[in-house]
Amino acid sequence: MAVYIYQLPNWPRFTWQQDQIIALLAEVRNRQGRLLGKMESLGFNLQAEASLHTLTLDVLKSSEIEGELLDADQVRSSIARRLGMDIAGLVPADRHVEGIVEMMLDATQQYQQALSEDRLFGWHAALFPTGRSGMHKIVVGAWRDNTKDDPMQVVSGAMGKEKVHFEAPETGRLNLEMIQFINWFNEDSSMDAVLKAAIAHLWFVTIHPFDDGNGRIARAIADLQLARADGTAQRFYSMSAQIRKERKEYYDILEATQKGSLDITRWLTWFLQCIDRAIAATNETLGGVLRKAKFWEKHSTTILNNRQRTMLNKLLDGFEGKLNTSKWAKITKTSQDTALRDIQDLIDKQVLAKETGGGRSTSYTLVLQAN
Repeated sequence: MAVYIYQLPNWPRFTWQQDQIIALLAEVRNRQGRLLGKMESLGFNLQAEASLHTLTLDVLKSSEIEGELLDADQVRSSIARRLGMDIAGLVPADRHVEGIVEMMLDATQQYQQALSEDRLFGWHAALFPTGRSGMHKIVVGAWRDNTKDDPMQVVSGAMGKEKVHFEAPETGRLNLEMIQFINWFNEDSSMDAVLKAAIAHLWFVTIHPFDDGNGRIARAIADLQLARADGTAQRFYSMSAQIRKERKEYYDILEATQKGSLDITRWLTWFLQCIDRAIAATNETLGGVLRKAKFWEKHSTTILNNRQRTMLNKLLDGFEGKLNTSKWAKITKTSQDTALRDIQDLIDKQVLAKETGGGRSTSYTLVLQAN
């Protein structure tokens, strides 16, 4: 008796109830069109800034879904350097961050290129540059080779009390499974490109062909296909950021679908609704980008040093907590006196203002234009 959908006789011939998703798919496509039209009206620099923000979110949140926290400044700097963007406050990135960024940019910037076994192996090797996942040595840049006695399982819970959520196909099936998947992904078809992204995500993560990193690569494949759907390498909405917000629901619907039938209407519905919410969430992203652009336009002739530019960008990107001289000195690796001089200079130039209330430590805020 089949437990998982890949064990069903007609696997992987997915079916769905067209009448239940057609209106939702049309709404998602409409939202995509409106968003792309809105971004085209903003000009190249603002588009690039919005895309950088979205790609950074994608990398950070896709890793967070797996419980891994990356340094946001390293991720943003790595993406900016690879895209040739001249932005302030660039910092070095470690090779782990560089590898994750390399995979994501290959997926989204080279979206017109065919998917291949070699390309997927390259992504996997980039994700695990040391050949290890945490403390454990894994097979890198090749399909997993676990035995029947040691099956690939998705589990949760404490040691000795694990709950098995999913068990992947045996390794002997992987070559044929992946050939079939890759051929389907690359073939021209009349299927809607967004629908194809949803199916590709589910199909790949069900095969689970790697020792680790399957979720991140599945989301990269979906992003590649969504870039094809949008017809642009620039990303203005983050599916991974929305999935991170709905992480429990994401895992629940995946598990239910993988233990269900080949009718994947529920998965497609959830995926399309998630994209719809991801696109809707860009209003906040665009608001931040526009605010930042307006600020730098106002201060295009203001003389600033590198420390000041770095800190102003941090404030514009959403600085956590209150800004004071101690934080300024710590972040810019300078003395309290230098921090105070930097801040006072910005107050004199009407870039910063002292916050009312005071207390033990004076804090400062940006002077922004009224909308």
